[in-house]
Amino acid sequence: MTNLASLLTDHPFPDDEPLLHGADRVVTAGQARHAAAALADDLRAAGVGDGQAVATQLANTPEAVIAMAGTWLAGCVWVPVNPRHPPPEVARVVQTTRPAALLDGRGLTVHRHGRRYEPEVGFVLWTSGTTGEPRAILHTHAAYLELIDRVLGPLRAGGGDRSRPPTPNLIPVSLSLNAGIYNTLFGLRAGAAIVIIERFDPREFAALVRRFEIRSTVLPPTAIAMLNDDDAVTDLAPLRYVRSITAPLSPRQARRFTERFDVFVLNSYGQAELGEVIGWTAADAKAFPEKVGAAGRPHAGVEIKVVGDDGGSLPAGTAGRLHVRPPNRAVGYADGSDLSERVDADGYVDTGDIAHVDTDGFVWIEGRAGDVINRGGNKIFPGDVEEVLRLSPAVRDAAVVGAPDSRLGEVPVAFFTGRSVGAGDLERLCRDNLVPYKVPVAFHHVGELPRNEAGKVVRADLVSRVSSAEG
Repeated sequence: MTNLASLLTDHPFPDDEPLLHGADRVVTAGQARHAAAALADDLRAAGVGDGQAVATQLANTPEAVIAMAGTWLAGCVWVPVNPRHPPPEVARVVQTTRPAALLDGRGLTVHRHGRRYEPEVGFVLWTSGTTGEPRAILHTHAAYLELIDRVLGPLRAGGGDRSRPPTPNLIPVSLSLNAGIYNTLFGLRAGAAIVIIERFDPREFAALVRRFEIRSTVLPPTAIAMLNDDDAVTDLAPLRYVRSITAPLSPRQARRFTERFDVFVLNSYGQAELGEVIGWTAADAKAFPEKVGAAGRPHAGVEIKVVGDDGGSLPAGTAGRLHVRPPNRAVGYADGSDLSERVDADGYVDTGDIAHVDTDGFVWIEGRAGDVINRGGNKIFPGDVEEVLRLSPAVRDAAVVGAPDSRLGEVPVAFFTGRSVGAGDLERLCRDNLVPYKVPVAFHHVGELPRNEAGKVVRADLVSRVSSAEG
């Protein structure tokens, strides 16, 4: 049976080659393999064995990667826990996944009774929680490896210099998030070294890009915005491509980043249950630079369709619910449920997102179906309004939500960060660029937008603010 620990144990680097680079230390391939094996031995000696869960709550350091591999070497299920989680959140993770052991900065704590999972399960991830309580997703070793190879395969097929190892994979996000896990394992699968950023800082990021000669990396939208706004960062050479991850990226921020640093932003699309299913390639970036803002095109082996209200497939250019059929997906959730409620008779998964596909096969995500605002029968995609608000030099970021209205059902309300600006100015900006029914009825200046750990705006919190104010 495939075990993801083999990505470390069978990595092509010799024992004396530096493999894991942290902020203040380097771990060689041999040291990493030895430490992972030692943790596996400790778990077995403590009575933690096959199919039992091991939760790890560690900072973004080489130890987090070693703990992940050591857990798998022991035949256990890995449960990553965000090191910034407060005790109540950690308690919720423990209650949901029932680990037999917890590894944190204080050491290994063994619990008497831990849940035993099916042998093919490798680790537990969490949904974003933007539309409800986060759910614990079960990923298998084999399916997740296929997910990685789904993207890596075309890159390998493109050729390149195979006489030297690939440039290191730079990990700028938490190893408790799918994006951090995926890109770490992706780098190991590609035979690369891993460079881990404990906490994102624009200047440190630029320095690491220069030091390790990074030409391609991943960044969440919040990091892209931080780099755009940091006057001290003027050059990111030799970086050429950035893949946007974790949350939707504003096309305006993508254009700013490309114009400022001469680095093309490759969007992508996926879900925690599905992995990455849609994305850009370097070849597409060269051939279709005008399509910046699109999610990309389906990866090899991934089939998609856009479905209307009647369940029928829609033609190119028409927006509807995006359905995806990947080669593999998560096996279910820790509560025992599966994805069947979202899967149609042909095996397509309803993503819950609204999208359209253009004539070149590029997928454009309009927004979440649950976020669409129905103003008296007129549908409003929040992203359309948010992009207009970002045209104001005073607005750093924006989010638009539907507020209850006794006459129209819902009306759009805007929240924005940046400098304070008069509501009249923002209203005129919207009226100059939008049809009247899309113009927000109110504009609220806030210090920051509520976001989850993946960087996605928690719109339910904003709706609650409107409801509380009206109450």
